[in-house]
Amino acid sequence: MAHPLLRLFGWASPRAQLRIGLELGEAGRWDRAFPHLARAAAAGLAEAQYRVGRCYLEASGVPFSAAEAVRWLEQAAGHGFVEAQSLLATVYLRGLARGGNAAPAAEELTRLPMSPSPMSPSPMPPRSATPADAAETAADFERALVWAKSAAEAGSADGQALLAYILTSGPENLRDPAGALQWYHRAAAAGSPQGRLGLALALMRDASDAAAVQEAAIQLAGAAAANLPTAQYLLGVMHERGQGVARDLAKAAEFYRLAAVKGLRSAQARLGLALLEGRGIEKNLLEGESWLRRAALAGDAEAAALVGDLYARGGELPPNYAEAALWFRRAAEAGHRTAARTLGLMHLTGAGTARDPHEAARWFRISAAAGDKQAQADLAGLIRQGIGSPEDSQLTRQWFEEAALAGDLVAAFNFGVCLAEGVGIERDERQAAQWMRRAADGVANAQYWYGRMLLEGRGVEANPAEAEAWFTRAAKVGLTEAQIALAEMLLAGSGGHRNHQAALGWFEKAAENGHVGAMFAIGAMLGGGHDVAMDRPAALIWYRRAAERGHGHAQLMLGRYLARGLAGARDPVEARVWLERAVAQGIAEAATDLAHLPPTGAPAEPRRAGQAG
Repeated sequence: MAHPLLRLFGWASPRAQLRIGLELGEAGRWDRAFPHLARAAAAGLAEAQYRVGRCYLEASGVPFSAAEAVRWLEQAAGHGFVEAQSLLATVYLRGLARGGNAAPAAEELTRLPMSPSPMSPSPMPPRSATPADAAETAADFERALVWAKSAAEAGSADGQALLAYILTSGPENLRDPAGALQWYHRAAAAGSPQGRLGLALALMRDASDAAAVQEAAIQLAGAAAANLPTAQYLLGVMHERGQGVARDLAKAAEFYRLAAVKGLRSAQARLGLALLEGRGIEKNLLEGESWLRRAALAGDAEAAALVGDLYARGGELPPNYAEAALWFRRAAEAGHRTAARTLGLMHLTGAGTARDPHEAARWFRISAAAGDKQAQADLAGLIRQGIGSPEDSQLTRQWFEEAALAGDLVAAFNFGVCLAEGVGIERDERQAAQWMRRAADGVANAQYWYGRMLLEGRGVEANPAEAEAWFTRAAKVGLTEAQIALAEMLLAGSGGHRNHQAALGWFEKAAENGHVGAMFAIGAMLGGGHDVAMDRPAALIWYRRAAERGHGHAQLMLGRYLARGLAGARDPVEARVWLERAVAQGIAEAATDLAHLPPTGAPAEPRRAGQAG
């Protein structure tokens, strides 16, 4: 049915065409509204040209076309239509003028800066509109500046906010922080939500006192009330940290949720974490994981790493390492260096993925290049095993040397290892010893390494007594290798004095840390022949612990104890089992013991407990 004006006059003036188009648009009938707007635009009406440009941006009544949108907006802006100038500046910032459909120029500009309009809450094309001319392109700050300045000087609050953003975040040659702050103040005073957000960010960036932070919180509150998700998220952060406002975890969670439901991934991640930990909100693991997943799928690397950690740790259900690996990979590919190292460790151990040391080295390399010091050490460890490229050797040595020269003691230790073993550099034990000595002031591993160099005379003059002192320092902080080395020195007296009781104590500490050799050594000491009380039943227990963990000589001794009844009743059947295992490991003595056992099935001769054979 024709519009009443058309029925009355049979035609309509350009202004009437515009009015008809707007009425039809408000009713959602864009297919019928656009022709009227187009006629008014062709007749030279600036507002109609602006509306037509927006229709092309929003795919309202016509297919999305960045080129057509820019053409009509340029005409409207050239006629001085302020809203068109402001929108055109945003289009240039997004790269749309070059045929792109990029994300907003800045997260804080979560809406295109324009006056409220009934046409559409958002002038971006729908996600389904992906024509060939919607490829992602770079922002055109210079053209954006021209139109933002025109809109700002004409009194547009949104144009002022946009101009301030360009002067703050544009190319270096366009930046003017002082001028930007003035425009942000003007935009905020005029009630622009984007202006308030921009002013808050500027105040927080340059905050010199508590008053500035409080003012930033006030401006954020205004922007948050206008439903800007970035403002809501930042206000949540301020409430969580107690910056500019009283610390209130419940309010923080509320603001995170407001921003999260609008799709802001950083808010989704914060809300998910709050739900997982019950911070300011009732604990809800399922909902927390759901929000973290949404943030991760939207590209939040930290959220992806957290989801991976959830699957790796398990909880009410067993760990799911395969699922964890998928999320760690997503996080690592998004630049999360800790996730990259974790993924390397999973490939190294075969947890949730195929065991592949070379793939592990690749992820360690990525993490290390991003500055993860532990990943640098992990990569160096693989290089020492012959895994990795010559370039890896050079890089790791360079990382460690640079950090060591800057005073990093852990790096000094790792650089010392490189020098001692020729990793990425010619072997130089003298320099290695110097770096180890420097690192030994604060690194337990360096204390152990320096002790070994002193004991063996590598790079320094041999000094067993000083070596024992360094082993003692490292052993006291729990380094298992140092505990073993110290126990062996005390057992042999190579440091100048023998102390079997102390040696036994250090072997026991190492055994508590899972050292199988220490378990065997305890069994040997308690079995007799040392300056400690003999306790063969206890020795049997320690031999068994070591034997069960694959220690060949412990299997031999356990077999002997059982065959001869050295710590209780004889058990030739079990003795045979352990002696055969020792033989399989190449322990020649075990074959002799095995030959002295009675044939399988023969009755055992009675013998007193403890009687030697």
